[in-house]
Amino acid sequence: MTQDTVRPVGPLTPAPSPSHPGAGAAGAPGWSLVLPVKPLELAKSRLGPFAGPRRAELALAFALDTVTAALACPPVARVLVVTGDAVVAERVRALGALVVGDEPVGNRGGLNPALAHGAARALRYAPRAPVATLSADLPALRPAELALVLAAVPPGHRAFLADTPGTGTTLLACPPGLRLSPAFGPGSRERHAARGARELPLAGVPSVRRDVDTAADLVEALALGVGPHTAAVAATLV
Repeated sequence: MTQDTVRPVGPLTPAPSPSHPGAGAAGAPGWSLVLPVKPLELAKSRLGPFAGPRRAELALAFALDTVTAALACPPVARVLVVTGDAVVAERVRALGALVVGDEPVGNRGGLNPALAHGAARALRYAPRAPVATLSADLPALRPAELALVLAAVPPGHRAFLADTPGTGTTLLACPPGLRLSPAFGPGSRERHAARGARELPLAGVPSVRRDVDTAADLVEALALGVGPHTAAVAATLV
């Protein structure tokens, strides 16, 4: 997950018909996942030379496939998407996600403040639930692999999963009673460790590690097997 502007707008809005049994159950046990999605016109700029005018569509496809897989993960009770893009908001609500808004004054213009705000809203919605932030560009995400990662989080401790290259972070988890303290951006693996989060040294969860920022990343994700939204867009590009 790289550092970029995310401007959430609108209130925390539940979907009318969640696709996951626990997604709309306030106070239910299970994980709250917070996913950041930046405005589509700004998203995935490094894919521009490869995707051209389809770049925004590809970024949306990544987010939709990530949200779909997250909602299908049994330990996940709810998915909250932090976004300032109306198209993203409408599409993820239709999947059964919640949309976070009301960004506090003074926290504008950064991914980490937006994630902290989303985590705070998640705790207001389900105070006893653990919270994790998850990259929204994991188009090959498998619910079973995400479940393995969440099950590996040690009780009472913040924990994180490194990305495929090993320098960034795709997931940061936090139990109730502790602050999330996100430090995403280049080199976030080292920063999260320095802030006391425990790294999850898991094998066999490539779909949770393979975020997509470049054409080479996308090729690797396609080899793992991506969701239907990404597959449809990628078929026109590769």
